Amino acid sequence: MVWFEALGKCRMIDGRPAQHPAPWIQIAAVSREQTRNTMTLLGPMLSKDAIAEFGVDLGKEIIYCRGTGRIEAVTSSPRALEGGRPTFVVKNETQHWIYANQGVEMSRAINRNLGKSRDGAARSLAIQNAHVPGEGSVAEADYETWTAIETGRSRAALYYDATEAPSDTDLADRDSLRAGLIDARGDSEWLDIDRLVEEILDPTTPVEVSRRFYLNQVVAASDALVTTTAWDTTATDDRLEPGDRITLGFDGGKTDDATALIAIRVADRLVQTLGIWQAPDGPRGRDWEVDRAEVDGVFRNAFTTYDVVGAFADVALWESYVDQWSMDYRNQLKIRASNRSVVGWDMRSGLKDSTLANEALVAAVLDGAIRHSTGEPVDTLLRVHVLNARRRLNRYGLSFGKEHRESARKVDGWAAMLLADMARARYLDKHPTTERTGQAVFFSM
Repeated sequence: MVWFEALGKCRMIDGRPAQHPAPWIQIAAVSREQTRNTMTLLGPMLSKDAIAEFGVDLGKEIIYCRGTGRIEAVTSSPRALEGGRPTFVVKNETQHWIYANQGVEMSRAINRNLGKSRDGAARSLAIQNAHVPGEGSVAEADYETWTAIETGRSRAALYYDATEAPSDTDLADRDSLRAGLIDARGDSEWLDIDRLVEEILDPTTPVEVSRRFYLNQVVAASDALVTTTAWDTTATDDRLEPGDRITLGFDGGKTDDATALIAIRVADRLVQTLGIWQAPDGPRGRDWEVDRAEVDGVFRNAFTTYDVVGAFADVALWESYVDQWSMDYRNQLKIRASNRSVVGWDMRSGLKDSTLANEALVAAVLDGAIRHSTGEPVDTLLRVHVLNARRRLNRYGLSFGKEHRESARKVDGWAAMLLADMARARYLDKHPTTERTGQAVFFSM
């Protein structure tokens, strides 16, 4: 791609493919050694005839070509980069571009420079290994931008391509490991799979290193409540059907926090996201506020579509709506959320119960005792919330929370799922008698 940008007909001019009149290509990284990894590959790619034809002058840190073009290596000096007008930039190993080494600021300077190009024709390519969640790298920001696009929260323009090993790849099983490595290498068929298997099985290779660098998997932070592998293993194409007996969980926000409504089927603990509302990324998120009428409509529609036997809703910020839901559905619901309300559950005062329920839900995910529906953008958003949740210990056991109080990474989807699971557990406790027919399970009242 670098040589195509420098020498090839890489632009449309007057409706025809043509060479860029003055290509300026940068190979960017946070260290000189990383730029050399790419720069040293460029020379051997050209034949002697090509070098002569295009007037290529090969150098270690700068290459001149065609009289008007150049390829140069640049490192993390945002001030030095500011003001340039490159036509193509390779951002090398962006999982290492963090605030501490000025990588984030360098990426921002590059993006500003690219924005100055005529007709918006300049572009960049970031190449990376899987990032470490929570480190704040440029690679992580790109991943989150792609996720926001996929879930409809962003209108940014980003092409994201990753080949990953399946989430259920077993690092202790040679056959599973070989299959995972073949998936992860994509078309890089020169890689020696047997050699990589031995590297992973070497007891001195940490598991997280194997998954990130060999299987290209985004490995959860060390304090993650649920790992990526554990959650993805419980995915299913199954979805709720009208008339299914379900319980609901609701966690409401207003502006900064998200609002989530989750359903769980009583018969088999199938989790389905009915809605997650949160501020869009970028300028559209300024002064954003959740549409309460829309949320209210989705909540009420669940009662007309399904057989809702229990609904737990955190009362914070939504007291009036929760009170109205309690009044409107008190004759339909088979259990009460609390002594004070049919629907309302105060997460602030029910710490012990919610902590014990959280331990049970985490165990259910790890054991594969739940399944969650996939296929819709809102399902992807629930996955983001689940993987954002961090382990938090209190005097009653394992609870959950955000990575820190000011974090923009939402966990409200997990909170709503927890409330729905609590409602299901209470319903089964009150109505334990079951009658099984085929694959369905019917609960008597």
